[in-house]
Amino acid sequence: MGNSMVKSQLDDVRTFLGGTVSRLEEFLNETTLSQLQQEKPGEDLYYKGILSGLRRLLVNCEENLETCQIILNNEIFHKGAAEKTLYRVYHQCIEEYFSPKSDRWFEDSRAAYTGRNSIKFHGEVPDRIVQVLKNLEANFQTFREELEFYETDYRTKMMQSK
Repeated sequence: MGNSMVKSQLDDVRTFLGGTVSRLEEFLNETTLSQLQQEKPGEDLYYKGILSGLRRLLVNCEENLETCQIILNNEIFHKGAAEKTLYRVYHQCIEEYFSPKSDRWFEDSRAAYTGRNSIKFHGEVPDRIVQVLKNLEANFQTFREELEFYETDYRTKMMQSK
């Protein structure tokens, strides 16, 4: 892929991550465990795990956003660094959204065919949690499709360098 195409993609990812960070920060800054319990009484440990998963996603998005900004603000564009960053965004942000390490929610892959949201929870959760993930899903789906190339391309390059 040419430098201008990779740079354009990195710029799009920067915009996507900026919006994601903004939404997650707003949600996490305004939401408490006691508010969640008032909205829908549930298991504290489960709610804490969901909030922890969202914080992890936020941190991953923030770190990758910063990296995108640094690469794009450099006088000389480093295509290799940009491609590696896009690969990391795919793994640390996109995959973390659809399949978090905490396993508090998961992707129902069949939902994409029905036009429904693909994020499902293992237990009952307050609507505000459902809404925040629902509001992010379309962009995560879009960038998942756009960045899958870097997943296979980067792995291929790594295997060839051995």
